[in-house]
Amino acid sequence: MFKGFTRFLQSPGERLKSLFGPNSAASGSPEPRIIPRQEHPVSRQHFSDAALKVLYRLHNAGFEAYLVGGCIRDSLLGRMPKDFDVATDATPEEVKGLFRNSRIIGRRFRIVHVRFGREVIEVTTFRGTPGDDHADHVSQQSDDGLLLRDNVWGNIQEDALRRDFTINALYYSIADFSIHDFAGGVPDIEARTLRLIGDPTTRYREDPVRMLRAVRFAANLDFHLDPASEAPIRELSPLLLQIPPARLFDEILKLFMAGQGVETFRLLRHYGLFEMLFPEAAEAMEELPWAEPLVEAALASTDRRIHEERPVTPAFLFAALLWGPVVLRQAEQEANGLPQIPALQAASQQVVARQLQHISIPKRFSLPMRDIWDLQQRLPLRRGRRVYQTREHPRFRAAYDLLLLREAAGELAPGLGDWWTAFQEADEHEQRRLLDKAGANPAGSGAPRKRRRRRRKPRGNGNGES
Repeated sequence: MFKGFTRFLQSPGERLKSLFGPNSAASGSPEPRIIPRQEHPVSRQHFSDAALKVLYRLHNAGFEAYLVGGCIRDSLLGRMPKDFDVATDATPEEVKGLFRNSRIIGRRFRIVHVRFGREVIEVTTFRGTPGDDHADHVSQQSDDGLLLRDNVWGNIQEDALRRDFTINALYYSIADFSIHDFAGGVPDIEARTLRLIGDPTTRYREDPVRMLRAVRFAANLDFHLDPASEAPIRELSPLLLQIPPARLFDEILKLFMAGQGVETFRLLRHYGLFEMLFPEAAEAMEELPWAEPLVEAALASTDRRIHEERPVTPAFLFAALLWGPVVLRQAEQEANGLPQIPALQAASQQVVARQLQHISIPKRFSLPMRDIWDLQQRLPLRRGRRVYQTREHPRFRAAYDLLLLREAAGELAPGLGDWWTAFQEADEHEQRRLLDKAGANPAGSGAPRKRRRRRRKPRGNGNGES
């Protein structure tokens, strides 16, 4: 089995052709098909223990239980799955009754999170088709077609056709280890095609975030969008303005923190989605020739760190994405008579306030982001103790990285970044030489001075006498 899976990893497309027949990719048949265990490479060895515990407990309690979506898609593509979602005919209350370590979340879609330490298994009940007889607390839709609430339960066939893309409508049964394909997802995986289930315009209107998911999957999986699924995106992109900013923050992390940020950014720009997420950044890119190269350089740096399994922070990425708007607003403030530092602070406040109308940025990221911006004013000041204070700032490294990107993008002339690079690597003697060269006090007052201990005065007797 392991040898067979290794061959599948080397050429998943060819293996799928051999497994499911030479005409499967061309047929695109939406008819349900059940692929027995001996005819597919997906194994329980690729699933987490937590996911298997949830599946078996549901199954032993008499419920249907399937792994569904991305974990099955990734397994067929030869990728090791990371997230595991379970679909079942058990209601959320029945699922919660089986797992003490669970809680029901959501109003729009009620789902159950089953927690095993740091791992969370998401369990969803099969969804059905909303009807006119369903009350608003069960199913509700806006005049524009946006699903406001969707808690109609159904069977597995209905659930499959309610999912977004064919490649995500694949179900792995824990009962017999077969794969159930209800929407032609297997041939689309073989053809590396991303295709919406149903009418694309209707499905995008139901949930505009599907447009972002289409871009994310296309970039991360190296798939191409089916022409019919691609056609309405640019026209419908303003529908993203209806989505709560808190939900869009989570989507931004998925878009830019998966290791394919540059390609994702280019697709967002291509389909007119980026300006719905970062309107002021998009405006700055039209006015500042260096703004777009700066963002691409920051994303490329983040992608490299992710592939090298090094830590990344959204604060740095947001700092780069919104630096162009900060520069423009700071120039306006200075033109109105504000000094440089107050102008930057006012510009930062304005940029953040406008961005929060589109994407919520938690303070644990927005405050470090503003520190990174503030340090851009301090990095050119290379005199005395200020240099050492700047270097010891907790956001110095991120600010230094942004400085290097600003120079590479053409906003700043090269030189300052090299100086800070040399200063960080130098010994004390070389640091003093660099400070002198930058115009510091030649007497060498650059090193931080030790505080002189104040001599204690003798205590008096309370009436001014010693």
